[in-house]
Amino acid sequence: MTDNNFYGKLTNDNCMIENKDGKMVPNYDLTMIDLNDGDVIRGRVVKIDKDEILVDVGFKSEGVIPINELSIRSDVKPENVLKVDDEIEIMVLQKEDQDGRLILSKKRAEVEQNFDRIEKIYQGGDTVEGEIIECVKGGLIVDIGLRGFLPASLIDVRKTKDLESYIGEKCMCKIIEVDRNRNNVVLSRKAIIEGERKEQRKEILNKMEVGQVKKGIITSIAEFGAFVDVEGVDGLVHISELSWNHVKHPSEVVSVNQEVDVEILDIDYEKQRLSLGLKQTQKDPWLEKIKNYSVKDIIKGKVTRIVKFGLFVQVEGGLEGLVHISELSPETVKRPSDAAKIGDELMVRIIDIDFDKRRMAFSVKQVENPIEEKEEDKEARDSKSGKKSVKKETSKKDPEKTDEKEEISGKEAEESQNEETEDNESSKKRQIKEILKEMKDEAKID
Repeated sequence: MTDNNFYGKLTNDNCMIENKDGKMVPNYDLTMIDLNDGDVIRGRVVKIDKDEILVDVGFKSEGVIPINELSIRSDVKPENVLKVDDEIEIMVLQKEDQDGRLILSKKRAEVEQNFDRIEKIYQGGDTVEGEIIECVKGGLIVDIGLRGFLPASLIDVRKTKDLESYIGEKCMCKIIEVDRNRNNVVLSRKAIIEGERKEQRKEILNKMEVGQVKKGIITSIAEFGAFVDVEGVDGLVHISELSWNHVKHPSEVVSVNQEVDVEILDIDYEKQRLSLGLKQTQKDPWLEKIKNYSVKDIIKGKVTRIVKFGLFVQVEGGLEGLVHISELSPETVKRPSDAAKIGDELMVRIIDIDFDKRRMAFSVKQVENPIEEKEEDKEARDSKSGKKSVKKETSKKDPEKTDEKEEISGKEAEESQNEETEDNESSKKRQIKEILKEMKDEAKID
């Protein structure tokens, strides 16, 4: 800051000096100061007008502070900021304008000095408090000794559209960017809120379990689903989990700020997010309607779609099923469009109900000639021809007769074995007799 306190420099000894003629004259050099554009000096308010403030800075003429250079606030009134005889710090903008006036700025002097403070806060990672004073395109202006910019996306964890409602509020912010050359300071209120809520969310998540049903508020809607705030924790309901019916866009089912009941499908503790389901909290209309139908029922339906592999038919109650191309007619059908057109009414037989996939399969050709009846006719014909009875007779066994046969075969084997043993013993006896006879004959000869 330039030292312009000329009052302290004047004394009884130096206020008058001798000129070339030997006469005593005022010391004008001591009362005149040298100013440059950009200097920050001190001055005393001498007059307050509607459009400007006059300040004595010790220059050859009084300096002027235009109303737009008084404060960083655009709607401020001079009398609410300054009083006559107030000593203030101002910046020199122009030594002489077209009228020869010294142009000053109180606003820029404050900004220059506050930038030093803001840079220290930014480097230290600390927070700064300020009042929201203005709404501009893309965000808010916060008075932190200079004009700090708070983007709309960094105001809160939730997206907000009513920026005007924040004007006049004081808030704590984190400084995320400082550019002195561009006179730019970017703030984030969201960072403060998230830091405070992080620990809270951790405690809340630890109490949650998959399968629980919670109340939540729809905070925003995207193409792929709806974001929900559940007790301060962010969650997503994917478009496939919004309704049991087909949904083209989430806005067909929910709207922003709507309160809904959702079921917790998954918990991401690391990212502190929830995967949610809305349809799980509601009755499945398909399951309710399908109670009125069963396999083999013959019902009327209307063709809604035609695909390469068949026709989709919507029956009473809004249920839809597929008639495969092979079930369109007893005769071969090359193209489903040859059998029916969209809007045609058909009588179909339910041939399958898949509860897991929530699907139905229909048949047109089985309306007149169901496969089940053909199989019954075949069984009846086989029964009349006696094929089944013959098989049964030949296949049946009498357990008592079987036991008798097993006993007989066992006895026969035992008797056969005894006969073999006896034959072997008699043969040995004959051999022994013959040997003894030969020995007797030899003895007689000797």
